[in-house]
Amino acid sequence: MSATGRMPRLLALVPYLLARPGIKITDAAHDFDVTPKQLRKDLELLWMCGLPGYGPGDLIDLSFEGDTIVVTHDAGMNRPLRLTGGEATAMLVALRALAETPGVVDADAVRRAIAKIEAAAGQAQPSGIVVDRGVREGKKTASTREAVRAALTAKRALRIRYYTASKDEITERTVDPMRLLIVQAVGYLEAWCRRAEGVRLFRLDRIDELTVLDEPAVPPAHAQPTDISDGVFRPRPDQQEAVLVLDPDARWVAEYYPCDELDELDGGRLRIRMRYADESWMVRLILGLGGDAQVESPATLGEAVGRRAADALARARHLVSTYEQ
Repeated sequence: MSATGRMPRLLALVPYLLARPGIKITDAAHDFDVTPKQLRKDLELLWMCGLPGYGPGDLIDLSFEGDTIVVTHDAGMNRPLRLTGGEATAMLVALRALAETPGVVDADAVRRAIAKIEAAAGQAQPSGIVVDRGVREGKKTASTREAVRAALTAKRALRIRYYTASKDEITERTVDPMRLLIVQAVGYLEAWCRRAEGVRLFRLDRIDELTVLDEPAVPPAHAQPTDISDGVFRPRPDQQEAVLVLDPDARWVAEYYPCDELDELDGGRLRIRMRYADESWMVRLILGLGGDAQVESPATLGEAVGRRAADALARARHLVSTYEQ
């Protein structure tokens, strides 16, 4: 179960249940295409959601009677959303950036949403907050996006210096830009990579350097846009799978790296399945988490982590011993 797939379901659950008081868990699970066990986990998580304050009367409350569910307190999720001035500004900035992005499937729908928010903005409560487009993504990523957009408009090839997180390597590539994508609030360049001889997606925040070339961008006729209906990442035959348990301080791993969320565990821990091509990189990642990640499988990965940790400890003891002498 992916984290990106779970969030929309959690947001939809409360209004769905409000419209169907007393619905059976099995029926609700069927409608959301999940198992009853997963739906119960979602409902347990909803119990911890609500309004700031997070005290009695602030959190969503549910009642289970046999195998049925009733929402007894919706924490305001039955009321129309009202945006503050700052929230409306932030949403308009994001939508305008999306409308200007080449390759957006339905730019007209984005523009209609902008018009509706602008029309309602007069009713928004002022907050004194000004949101700049670069605040969310960082100045470097924003400048990268502008350079990519310029290359797309001029139909120019790009030379990029790119960091591949799954292999922990930096490569230089010449690419023929095809489109800009925004998926789950993350920007990507889709391009024909001459080095890989295939269509690739490059995260904008992992492009270290970028040069717009004088030569034209000419993707081959057989280069097809990536199907992202099921997410950005696809497993490759050369990748291995690790099942990790992340402590609360390490949950960011599930957001930064491609992985599947398996289970919410007690104490805020999270079990994930993560694919990797380079075992040494995976070992370094786990050791860098400082004990906030445990390897459940494969056993060979756990053994490799143990060996590397033991070697590091032995070297540290040797250095201490040498210093004391």
